Amino acid sequence: MGKQEKIVSMFNDIAGTYDVANRVLSMGIDKSWRNKACNLAFDFYGKKKLEKIVDVACGTGDMIQHWKKIAETNNIELENIVGVDPSVGMMEVAKKKLPDVEFIEAGAASMPLDSDCADIISISYGIRNVVQRQEAFVEFARVLKKDGLVVISEFTKNEKTKPIHYVTDFYMNKILPTLGGLISRNKEAYTYLPNSIDEFLTTDNLCKELKLAGLEPIHVKAFSMNISTLIIAKKL
Repeated sequence: MGKQEKIVSMFNDIAGTYDVANRVLSMGIDKSWRNKACNLAFDFYGKKKLEKIVDVACGTGDMIQHWKKIAETNNIELENIVGVDPSVGMMEVAKKKLPDVEFIEAGAASMPLDSDCADIISISYGIRNVVQRQEAFVEFARVLKKDGLVVISEFTKNEKTKPIHYVTDFYMNKILPTLGGLISRNKEAYTYLPNSIDEFLTTDNLCKELKLAGLEPIHVKAFSMNISTLIIAKKL
């Protein structure tokens, strides 16, 4: 079994408890991170009618719910939203929450979607699980319309410049695996999470990789003691 298959299998195992674990582990803050990502993306895109948003590594559909809610709040007409994920187990949970949404079983690097069809592609806390990251960015550029946006929220390896950043590090490496393991009864999955934020997953590297794929970062911001980083990039 390759690395990507192992990751997918792990997410299938923890799908049932994933939402609860997420809320507890982020102390609910991930909701505000997601809301900020949606609001900023709509502001940057500046259109009141969107044909399609594609949420990649959609998991249990969390981000899709945010897109729908924020579009409604901002009076933005959203014609279609699609969830893409290689984990069937995660999408089964998503389908129960969002029966009206189309879900496609696929990896980020090869999506069965037309070229130039999407206004926005989002991936929230999932790019670290994509083994072929550069290929995925090239695929995002293919699927996006010109001037379309990629919206990435992720835990990244940022430089520790303040004492509080060491607290963040301790939480991610020690507390998170134990708590996540208790909730999901799968400690291995939650030990994998901090380990998956590999040395290459820095904000600078992500921006370089996006540029190589023809996606220009237009907004980069770290939230909550550098735990989460938001990158919005535009297809040139």
